[in-house]
Amino acid sequence: MSHEMITVDQSVMMGKPTVTGTRITVELILEKLAAGETVDQLLGAYPRLTRAGISAALAFAAEVLKTDIVYPYDRAA
Repeated sequence: MSHEMITVDQSVMMGKPTVTGTRITVELILEKLAAGETVDQLLGAYPRLTRAGISAALAFAAEVLKTDIVYPYDRAA
């Protein structure tokens, strides 16, 4: 898996994947988009973030989820 715009560094954001050169996590981007924020809103709120960084975060998440791991999901929770 090669994502040049995504960095995992144990000394940055507890090792969570971040957009390279920022402290903006892939997790944060996914949460904000899932909550209904637009790409333009994200770019306004996080000036160091770029459209390419958002696209890289989405591609990274999609690739990570393609693994053969089963993610249990309890709808009642």
